[in-house]
Amino acid sequence: MSRGLAAMQDRNFRWFFLARAITMIAGSMSSIALAFAVLEIDNDARSLSLVLAAFTVSNIVFVLFGGVIADRLPRALIIQACYVVDILSIGTIAALLFTGSATIPLLVVLSIVNGASTAFVMPAMQGIIPQLTTPEHLQQANAMLSFVRSAVTIGGPIIAGILVATAGPAWAMVVQAAGWVIAIPVLALVTLPPPAHTGGTTMFRDLRIGWQEFWSRSWLWTIVLAFMIMNAIHVGAWGVVGPYIAKNDDRLGITGWGWVVSAEGAGVLLMTLLLMWFPLRRPLRYGMIGMAAFAVPLTVLGIHPAVVLLAMAAFIAGAGAEVFSTGWNLAMMENIPGEKLSRVASYDMLGSFVVMPIGTLVYGWLITHADASTVLVASGAVYAAVALLTLLVPAVWRMGRPERAVATSGELADS
Repeated sequence: MSRGLAAMQDRNFRWFFLARAITMIAGSMSSIALAFAVLEIDNDARSLSLVLAAFTVSNIVFVLFGGVIADRLPRALIIQACYVVDILSIGTIAALLFTGSATIPLLVVLSIVNGASTAFVMPAMQGIIPQLTTPEHLQQANAMLSFVRSAVTIGGPIIAGILVATAGPAWAMVVQAAGWVIAIPVLALVTLPPPAHTGGTTMFRDLRIGWQEFWSRSWLWTIVLAFMIMNAIHVGAWGVVGPYIAKNDDRLGITGWGWVVSAEGAGVLLMTLLLMWFPLRRPLRYGMIGMAAFAVPLTVLGIHPAVVLLAMAAFIAGAGAEVFSTGWNLAMMENIPGEKLSRVASYDMLGSFVVMPIGTLVYGWLITHADASTVLVASGAVYAAVALLTLLVPAVWRMGRPERAVATSGELADS
């Protein structure tokens, strides 16, 4: 089997990959569907920001506990249980939309449920991947999962844009719930050894151990601090202002926004293909340079939100973001003990997400009180500066990879 697909040699990874692919395909339309469902009920950016903030706040509240549970219990079982919760909450949103009884407060409550469920899924997902394959195949495994994610991101938003504009957002919710129903029995085919840590200590002691692991690594907390700012900008400028401009600016439009998001996915897709074959020797150095590229579509969105130009900028940003995504996963999985990985990942997620509700609320307010172009251009400049400043930290600039993971094929340029 070629190096790019080497992770498929591992049985557990094959079943997990299939289950994850099903959920990514089914869920690829959900973000656009939810955004325009909210705007259909109340065409106000502040309402959208409230729904998004509810999801993120719930995620923040529960994510540390999700990390502890994922280090104690079988991670595949945790993911299955959360999928059941998602089916119920997403199905309820669809029913409310179909019957015309959806309101912003109800969507806020259901977003809280989804956020709590995701808070348990994410640390389990981060911790389970090294259990599914060998260290030599870890980059390929991460890149293959990103490949599917980006592939469905290309088609999903386009279909969602057309579907929402013609039939309404409820049908996208139905598709997502159906995908989760299919994925649960597929995930049951993954067989893993019992967790190394099964309890014997209090939850708060487990949290303290996870914090010690997190804080002992300067590269880890430096990048998490940077993403506190970067994610606030991303979720506010791109997640709130983007759909608002799409709905109210004829140069972009709802369908055009779908094409832009898809172009971002195409950039990710191209980069995943490269990363499936070429080892990434400096995962954090190249990753943070790649993240700085997101300033380009933010600036274009503010200056001239035409579909083609914005799609080209989003393509570049998507490619850069995938370098970081794969590099960050590798840095975590190769440098943190597996029995503590979910807890450390939960601190990463908490730090990265904690200011996102503020970002959604602030940008919801800004777009109604300030010039959108000025807000977006300034946001792009701050985003790039924060990303590049992390390179001044020696541990970020110098971090490499285990020789066994990169010795069997070519490599990305190193300097």
